[in-house]
Amino acid sequence: MLHLRLITPADRTDDVVRLIEATVGTAHVVVLPGAARNPAGDVVLCDVAREAGDELIGGLRDLGIDHTGSIAVEDIDLSLSKRADKAEADAPGEGADAVLWEHLEEATHEESTLSVTYIAFITIATMIAACGVVLDNAVLIVGAMAVGPEFGPLAGLCTATVQRAPRLALRSLTALLAGFAIAMAVTVLFSLFMDGVGLFSQAQLEGPRPNTGFVYAPDWFSFVVAVLAGAAGM
Repeated sequence: MLHLRLITPADRTDDVVRLIEATVGTAHVVVLPGAARNPAGDVVLCDVAREAGDELIGGLRDLGIDHTGSIAVEDIDLSLSKRADKAEADAPGEGADAVLWEHLEEATHEESTLSVTYIAFITIATMIAACGVVLDNAVLIVGAMAVGPEFGPLAGLCTATVQRAPRLALRSLTALLAGFAIAMAVTVLFSLFMDGVGLFSQAQLEGPRPNTGFVYAPDWFSFVVAVLAGAAGM
């Protein structure tokens, strides 16, 4: 279940309540007239099944509540209520399959922004991967995958494609291209330093690498695995 806290202008409260009551999967509607101060208005509280959340939030945005008031959404960890159980049973679909597009857009917006932290993580991940390839160490490759933040912009790009959001797509693409370019440039300098102090060598690069060959010399299997892993991640 999701908990919604709405601030609505007094002249739109009745429309909001009617929308909530007409949405299958809602319960526990509370109206507090005049309770809001900034912005001024009424406070409306309700619970909604996750699978009905996207429809309700979309309807509230159509009413302009996100511009004239406020829409806040929280996850309910525990709800002991027969009405909540009935709301979840009445709502079409399964909560585990539900997608809240507004929540997804907000999350990917934060994770797909080119920032100092993002550049630091993707650069460190690329340098760890370089060490993993030279040493033929699969553990280091997995570690680089765990440290790398590129999944955020990839998710943002996918979300932007589905939602037709060009600004999110541009932000995500910028983070990917600029981030990888900076990371690769720094890793080149890192590799030259490691070569200069004798930790990287030509013999290591030319030797067999059964553990990391799928990364160092990717083939069609590498591509298939990457697509499957990416689909699972999304």
